[in-house]
Amino acid sequence: MAAGNGPWMALALLTLLAGLQTPALSEVSVQPNFKQDQFLGRWFTKGLASNATWFQEKKAKLSMCKSVVTAAEDGALNLTVTYFRNTQCHVWNLLLEPTGTPGHYRYYKPKWGSNHDVLVVETDYDRYAMFITQSTNVPGKELFMATLYTRSQNPVAERELNEKFRSFAHSQGFTDEAIVFLHKADKCIDDQ
Repeated sequence: MAAGNGPWMALALLTLLAGLQTPALSEVSVQPNFKQDQFLGRWFTKGLASNATWFQEKKAKLSMCKSVVTAAEDGALNLTVTYFRNTQCHVWNLLLEPTGTPGHYRYYKPKWGSNHDVLVVETDYDRYAMFITQSTNVPGKELFMATLYTRSQNPVAERELNEKFRSFAHSQGFTDEAIVFLHKADKCIDDQ
């Protein structure tokens, strides 16, 4: 849920896009039998892949964010992202509206005039989730971001999850240069 990638999504919306070949969102499938109630709770952003030009410049400086997903009215999700930047903790909130397909959500950011589709592609609910976000803010230009969420900053079988995400990102058209695994933040996101 890029949404779990909130601060980085905001940066991406302000940049030009790289020419990465990524599949159309219509070619991406959501988690079969997605169970929203099991998806709720705390997640950490462990991996990212993006076709945004800013990503290559900033990826070495990125660190984990903590996202808390709670149920909202009418099947929507509240997403609260906490991250550390410029010596301060920041919080970013958004509402993910259901699209009618379980695991597929949409939100709109009036500040940038941008539409965002978020698809939960794979999750075991207990350890990890992988999703893809497509954002459109300029006609003809689209941002794609793949995200790996984990329930812990130090997930069990971390190497296996990283390889699973790398394969997922490759299947979405991202190269190794477009993939980053994030280090733990020193502040703002505890495991509590």
